[in-house]
Amino acid sequence: MMKLTIKNIFLLCCLAFAGACTDDLDPVIKSDPTAPVLNSPASGTSIVLTAEAEMQELVFAYDKADYGFSAAALYTVEMDLPGNSFAEPVELATSSTDEVLITYGQLNQKLLAKGLATDQAQDVEVRIKSVINANVATEYSEVITMSLTPYEVALEYPRLYLPGEYQGWKPENENTIIYSIKSDNIYAGYVHILGGSGEFKINEGPNWDVNYGDDGADGTMESGGANIKATGVGTFLLTVNLNAKTYTMGAPLYWGIIGDATPGSWDASTPMEFNADENVLTLTTDLKVGALKFRANDAWDNNFGDSDLDGVLEAGGDNIPVEEAGNYTIIMDFRVPGQTTYSLEKN
Repeated sequence: MMKLTIKNIFLLCCLAFAGACTDDLDPVIKSDPTAPVLNSPASGTSIVLTAEAEMQELVFAYDKADYGFSAAALYTVEMDLPGNSFAEPVELATSSTDEVLITYGQLNQKLLAKGLATDQAQDVEVRIKSVINANVATEYSEVITMSLTPYEVALEYPRLYLPGEYQGWKPENENTIIYSIKSDNIYAGYVHILGGSGEFKINEGPNWDVNYGDDGADGTMESGGANIKATGVGTFLLTVNLNAKTYTMGAPLYWGIIGDATPGSWDASTPMEFNADENVLTLTTDLKVGALKFRANDAWDNNFGDSDLDGVLEAGGDNIPVEEAGNYTIIMDFRVPGQTTYSLEKN
């Protein structure tokens, strides 16, 4: 009887220990988690931003979300225009603590990227987003309204760096970059890959600290993943969604010049070359008096002219006149977000 009792006690202890282990491995998520609570600034806060106070910090303080277990959540301050239901939120800053800091200068850049007019008080809506991982629902705080007045300053878009064989694998090259013109983690720009392996990576800074590749060649980015490889040669429109960690590349466009001022007249394009240091397309050639246009892939589906003769190209625009014969250096520049520029310099 004594042996049987000891055996039963041992079994009960094992069951209790197993239950404790199960509790540790499978934390119970509350069926109704408590969302983060934004404590400050208060709704209705009004701030006039100035260049003199660009280093002053705005502090967003909040109570963390309660998921029913200890969790390392990431908290992000989101901003959008009133009535937009956060359909196009701008992320101001993130933190894993109970407060998020952003300088007035950084906030001003976000407001300008969102399209707010300078020197005018405008309402915005703000909330806190709490994220653990894809398996746990995102929690949001209540929405507050703030009145913010941005000041005029040169807009600095968030950027991603594109080191690759095409430019010598130099992440520090400030020319081979793409921008998020709405500061919404959606980046777009052009990458010129006119030969070689076509391999490159997408970096968050001018270094290798945070770099993305594509292990499965499926358009999904992985941190430190395999080199991304362009299909074909030419100028590619690259779009990166840093929120979803995805990217797309448009069809390659191989640019050249055509026209009666060019060596091939209107019969054949003269191809342009890639300047890796400056990240521009360039060509040095003799031109005659006449006119020229830029076109891609020896076809007219994609052609640029300059109707206003202001150095900014328009799709299908007017022919560009060449009024004096001679040797010229021609540059086609895709670096400025939202526009393509060119220059004709007589040597």
